Amino acid sequence: MPKLKSALFPQAMTTEKIANASVATQANVYFDGKCVSHTVTLADGTKKSVGVVLPSQLTFRTGAPEIMECVAGGCEYKLAGSDAWQQSGPGEKFSVPANSSFDIRVHADYHYICHFG
Repeated sequence: MPKLKSALFPQAMTTEKIANASVATQANVYFDGKCVSHTVTLADGTKKSVGVVLPSQLTFRTGAPEIMECVAGGCEYKLAGSDAWQQSGPGEKFSVPANSSFDIRVHADYHYICHFG
């Protein structure tokens, strides 16, 4: 598969910092190291995760609703029940319902923030 080109992704505002937060130093490692993240807890108790997915094709399952925000790189994703692959690049987001799943294809490292809730 060819690498995704940045020209495919219009530039949008990307979260650069998360203020007033604590970070779990123990990494969450999934899919034999193809996805690594750290849990971030805000002062109000809201949780997020910040991580990277390395080149791969994976299926994630959700408990809570999630908003996946691309910080750098890019991916293609397909929500459960859909046959259509969509693209997400820096500053772009996609939403995944609770108790669902999504497939993700990554050709170059995909850096993300996962907003739960």
